[in-house]
Amino acid sequence: MANKYLPSAVESKWYQHWEKGGYFAADFSKKDTFSIQLPPPNVTGTLHMGHAFNQTIMDGLSRYYRMKGCNTAWIPGTDHAGIATQIVVERQLAEQNISRHQLGREQFLEKVWQWKEQSGSTITQQMRRVGCSADWSREYFTMDAPRAEIVTQVFVKLYNQGLIYRGKRLVNWDPVLGTAVSDLEVENVETDGSMWHIRYPIADNPSESVIVATTRPETLLGDVAVAVNPKDERYAHLIGKSLILPLTGRQIPVIADDYVDSEFGTGCVKITPAHDFNDYEVGKRHDTVLINVLSLDAKILETAEVYAFRNDVLEGIKLPGKYAGLDRFVARQQMVADLQEQGFLVKVEPHKLMTPKGDRTGSVIEPMLTNQWFVAMSAKPNGGEPDSEFKGMSLAEKAKFATDSGQVKFIPENWINTYNQWMNNLQDWCISRQLWWGHQIPAWYDENGRIYVANNEEAAQKQAGSLKLTREEDVLDTWFSSALVPFSTLGWQDGEPDTEAMNAFLPSSVLVTGYEIIFFWVARMIMMTTHIVGKVPFRDVYIHGIVRDHEGKKMSKSEGNVIDPVDLIDGIDLDNLLVKRTTGLRKPETVPQIKEATKKLFPQGIPAMGADALRFTMASYASLGRSVNFDFKRAEGYRNFCNKIWNATNFVLMNTEEKDCGYGATATEPRVYSFSDQWIIGRLNQVEAEVTQAYESYRFDLAAELLYSFVWNDYCDWYVELAKVQLQTDCESRQRATRHTLLRVLEASLRLLHPIIPFITEELWQVIAPMCDAKTADSIMLARFPVANPEFIDANAMAKMADLQELIGAVRNLRGEMGIQPSVKAPLFIETNDDVADYLKYLPMMARLTEATQVATLPESEDSPVAVCNGARLMLKVEVDKAAETARLNKEAEKLQKALDKLNAKLSKAGYVDKAPAHLVEKDKAELADLQEKMAKIQVALDKLK
Repeated sequence: MANKYLPSAVESKWYQHWEKGGYFAADFSKKDTFSIQLPPPNVTGTLHMGHAFNQTIMDGLSRYYRMKGCNTAWIPGTDHAGIATQIVVERQLAEQNISRHQLGREQFLEKVWQWKEQSGSTITQQMRRVGCSADWSREYFTMDAPRAEIVTQVFVKLYNQGLIYRGKRLVNWDPVLGTAVSDLEVENVETDGSMWHIRYPIADNPSESVIVATTRPETLLGDVAVAVNPKDERYAHLIGKSLILPLTGRQIPVIADDYVDSEFGTGCVKITPAHDFNDYEVGKRHDTVLINVLSLDAKILETAEVYAFRNDVLEGIKLPGKYAGLDRFVARQQMVADLQEQGFLVKVEPHKLMTPKGDRTGSVIEPMLTNQWFVAMSAKPNGGEPDSEFKGMSLAEKAKFATDSGQVKFIPENWINTYNQWMNNLQDWCISRQLWWGHQIPAWYDENGRIYVANNEEAAQKQAGSLKLTREEDVLDTWFSSALVPFSTLGWQDGEPDTEAMNAFLPSSVLVTGYEIIFFWVARMIMMTTHIVGKVPFRDVYIHGIVRDHEGKKMSKSEGNVIDPVDLIDGIDLDNLLVKRTTGLRKPETVPQIKEATKKLFPQGIPAMGADALRFTMASYASLGRSVNFDFKRAEGYRNFCNKIWNATNFVLMNTEEKDCGYGATATEPRVYSFSDQWIIGRLNQVEAEVTQAYESYRFDLAAELLYSFVWNDYCDWYVELAKVQLQTDCESRQRATRHTLLRVLEASLRLLHPIIPFITEELWQVIAPMCDAKTADSIMLARFPVANPEFIDANAMAKMADLQELIGAVRNLRGEMGIQPSVKAPLFIETNDDVADYLKYLPMMARLTEATQVATLPESEDSPVAVCNGARLMLKVEVDKAAETARLNKEAEKLQKALDKLNAKLSKAGYVDKAPAHLVEKDKAELADLQEKMAKIQVALDKLK
């Protein structure tokens, strides 16, 4: 085995071996099943730290249950990402001065498929770099042929059941993309705006007026009323009266509604149902009309479109001609100037507001009244459901019943509150998008506007008879096809729902995902799967936190704090890192800021950590539901941990290869175990039980902590060092037992570690397992996960080891207190009536002594330090230069005092503790406590010298 651990050489070799061997594939010969769906990443995307985090958890679970003997399927796939993918391809065409409209829909889609074939597998290749043991034979793409057919079948089924309809409703509209977008694709950004106070004259007494405050004066052209709170005495006399709408002369009523907060602004709110979601609800309650004043590219219309809430189209309203065709923000400036000139503008105040912006374009999102397709959340289906306990419920009721009945559980439990909050405020789901890339809605229109929904054009034409049909151009929201993956990935077909895979893997065991898509994906999968299949899609929903930077800030390209997981695995020098981080930015002006942040974080670039170190870091952060502040230093620590395992294995091999280890032909030879052998075997069994519990309760942080402590501290720092003594001093039967134990514990530890760090454990297990008759499979990932046996926990051995550790610790403290250098060895005398003979042979090596002797009485000495441990008195026989030692300690105390003074001044500075980031304050407080502890120890040592 190589002396030095080189992750790149190990990782590339073993992943290819696993995939080629088909080890990731499900095995239906096994009875117990474990299955998990990968949240399909965007086909446009690349791996980020959030992916690395949740994929470490998913892969760890898959590897664990596979080793437990389960028929395991981790089903991978990618999402066609309608908006993101269309933008990517359109930008590529723009570089050639070509628009999609010039190409036409068919040729444009050909370009998208070409791009997908060339670049679409980037993220799945990166998943392989992280070690994801997904069943790639089951990989899907949400736009592939099987999925496309299922999406169509489900749409038609829902439409025929009365659960899908087309209507004119208010939606988030991106004027740049020209499509409706979901709430998840809208970022609310705090911006500096204005609050315009506008006078609305009373119609029967224009000398009087009410003052309306608004942040969007351009929408007043679409006002249908001014609302006041019914309990507001200031305006009670105006309810039912009419106001004159400025700039138009149109009259609108004053209405009363509890929505209005009397304490906010003037207590009068303009109601524009066609351009504000809250106003829409107010208008619906009062049965007003809806007046749309904007075109789909957010320009003022010449004639406003007017609708009733029953979707009736009414006669349009002519708008002031001077605004027609103006962009909404240009129109705002003109209208404000006109309001000023005509005496309607009372005042303008600066105002902070949350502005909705498209996450892809950065354009301000406009609430827009458009014709869209919707899934009804509260309607009952009119038949066609599978027989199940969910039959006859609305989609919303099914989603609630799934969790209320305990069939779907959230981990941590508190996330059920977020889920229920969404369910209790449910609106019908807008599923149409005005794009070309996506699942084209299977609907056709005849010349009279009648709709025909069918699986294909032939079936639609059969419904329409001789009428000429035109296909609906809109495509489905990406989340629609994603909502079907629990069964669309398992071979479901309408009318043929029973397949081997569906019976085995639906419901899946757990869904691992982030909290931000609890409604957008989790709830919708529950709705669709319970409705179409009659079963819940998964049993557990494990919600993990968001990965942030080391200061708790959101990782962002513009902040310069993004860490690419592959860079962390492979390493990257500073020059290439700077180029990578500043290429293709939306805001080129942020380049200097990003470069400065990058140089501060990574002055030498990012050294190669390897996938195992990255995975162990992520596992260590996976406490239930908490966000993660990623610390680069922690990853370095786990890289060192991998090196520690490698070096320990080299030591074991050096002392066991071609030697009698009590396995194979010599398995029956005597093996006499020392208490330290029995202790490490006992600790192994304790850890096996604790780690099993941690994995099964999704506590990867506890599993990582337990394994790190056991392997580094118990095995490497204690047992291996004790084994060195035993191999040098004990008889052959004891040495055989030591070699046997070294191999046994190392081999089991590798299997315990494998779900978290698969590469290094495979490499080492292939060498170690044959030596201790443990190679029962071609790969460690198919080997049996260790099972604890309480009978191997020897209480007497555990107690003796605790005594030895305390004894060695006391001697080491003595050395530290007196500043005895590691190179200086001294004799130890132990005064006790107890028998400590079993411990004496270990003390010289473990505590750097010339010898350790048990005596009836300690020798006389004024200078030698003495300590008490478990009733025994310990003396290190050293000659101490009191003056020199006092001077050394005083110098150290002076240095510590300066550090203490500086830190105390920082913490006592006005406002620091309250205003500084909490993690920095906690770090300073911890450092202060550490310095105080060191100072106290020095004072004790000085007192002894006196």
